[in-house]
Amino acid sequence: MGYPSEEAAIFQMRADLMADLRKLIKAKKLTQAKAAEILGVSQSRVSDLTTGKWEKFSLEMLITLATRAGMHVTLKTAA
Repeated sequence: MGYPSEEAAIFQMRADLMADLRKLIKAKKLTQAKAAEILGVSQSRVSDLTTGKWEKFSLEMLITLATRAGMHVTLKTAA
């Protein structure tokens, strides 16, 4: 897509975290209201998350949400 590799890596991390959060919400069969309570955000923010509006979430915010959801976020480095 023409992005520098470091920017593409951030996009990939954001996409992966969003997908993992959506999977968690679905697996636990959480309503948007319950997910919002757990994540400490509004229900509209959960809607943004579950509909894939990635442009509304920074990497830092996604890490915060994942941590609030009880997920352990780590960064893997390539050798």
